[in-house]
Amino acid sequence: MPEGHTIHRLAKDYAARFAGGAVTVRSPQGKFADAAALLDGAELRTADAHGKHLFLGFRESDWVHIHLGLFGKVTFGDAPAPPPTDTVRLRLANATSYVDLRGPTTCALVTDEEKAALHGRLGPDPLRDDADPAVAYRRVSRSRTTVAALLMDQKIIAGVGNVYRAEVLFRHGIDPYRPGRDITPAEWDAIWADLVALMREGVRNNRIDTVRPEHTPEAMGRSPRVDDHGGEVYVYRRANLPCHICGGEIRTADLAARNLFWCPGCQKPRPPVRTRAAATAPPPSRTRATPPPARPASAPAPARRPPAP
Repeated sequence: MPEGHTIHRLAKDYAARFAGGAVTVRSPQGKFADAAALLDGAELRTADAHGKHLFLGFRESDWVHIHLGLFGKVTFGDAPAPPPTDTVRLRLANATSYVDLRGPTTCALVTDEEKAALHGRLGPDPLRDDADPAVAYRRVSRSRTTVAALLMDQKIIAGVGNVYRAEVLFRHGIDPYRPGRDITPAEWDAIWADLVALMREGVRNNRIDTVRPEHTPEAMGRSPRVDDHGGEVYVYRRANLPCHICGGEIRTADLAARNLFWCPGCQKPRPPVRTRAAATAPPPSRTRATPPPARPASAPAPARRPPAP
């Protein structure tokens, strides 16, 4: 499934080719035909992205909500557009460009209110200017769930997928099985800042590269990575290969129905910095407590009531 940087890149590409002018809107497949007829000839005002959700804004309050899912694909081209195949869910075209959408999980016409409700269900997105990392940390810091699973929860942080999840945890030496509540504020700030930088670079280059300059193939004298995913990474899809840093074997395991990748040597488990009980306990008193009154060593037994006559 495409990660957040891909969706933000698509929003930029849609806007660059079509925003500010009337657009021909068609649904050759037919599943979006009624909405396409309503939008045909309207101006595309803007394109917006939040996490893995793309929004194309028409008129004042009409939005095409797109979620690519596992099989969605977007193809841009220059005019004249070729005849569309019957697999094209949505085609936009103008005098200079066309774009075809195939196989999305979602392609629906929504209102401003429906769009706002969807934003409300998503966590902060590192690529959005309105993102507040403190909102995500409040949820992370209260959870016993592993930090690896929390990073993939779109209600907590939007746009992070399997690649960024594995790579950012490696870059900060964090055991993926550590509970979210054991992630310190400083660690979360570092994770968030790194995601912002890495994902912005992903938007610019349209690919994911996560290795630092000193660990590139050129710097280390190693062969470039050969993988359909592309990009230079530390652990993602490198199971059983040696770690670029410590030389240990990269591991993989199933976590929340997704493949997890990590280096046990560089991401060693460690005891929590603080416990929840310690974090919430009241501070010790600075005054000496008053001792309780002394208890008598012994007390006389109560008198036994005589039997009734």
